[in-house]
Amino acid sequence: MRFVRLGIPGAFRVEIEPLADDRGFFARTFCTREFAAAGLEHRLAQTSLSFNPRRGTLRGLHYQAEPHGEAKVVRCVRGAIHDLLADLRPDSPTFRQHLALELSADGRTAVYIPTGVAHGFLTLSDDCEVHYAMSELYEPAAARGVRWNDPAFRIVLPEPLRLISERDAGYPDFLPDPSAFPAPPARP
Repeated sequence: MRFVRLGIPGAFRVEIEPLADDRGFFARTFCTREFAAAGLEHRLAQTSLSFNPRRGTLRGLHYQAEPHGEAKVVRCVRGAIHDLLADLRPDSPTFRQHLALELSADGRTAVYIPTGVAHGFLTLSDDCEVHYAMSELYEPAAARGVRWNDPAFRIVLPEPLRLISERDAGYPDFLPDPSAFPAPPARP
């Protein structure tokens, strides 16, 4: 696998390295040794699949507050999505900045999202499936989110939004919560 740095510290595009022959190819999509060597969270606690029948569906932007913060590896396994990351870490040089990238089944890349970065996506085709691998178990009491159209992030979608949950549309304006992602303790 190749890990390509993105514009938010700790976020990476994860590219496969296929081994091809006349049958097709085989490639690893996750390896604890390679993720650890790259300095990335490599524990997996849960994997999930999101199916979205309609183009223009927006999910997110979601995260979990500490002590249940989670890193994610997200891959589109059917269709295509406009993937969104928003940095919520007050001590980060890209605090309140976002980035977007297209993930598709044909492209076969994934995105690694570090703890403290909210994630969401807009489907660019019907019948999209998105696979998530998370470093922590889902904890309903720690579940949080920010709106895609919150002025703090200035996100522009590439296509019209056609479907969004009431919860995702109703998040209040973003106000930094230092307790959600406390700074790591100072080293002696």
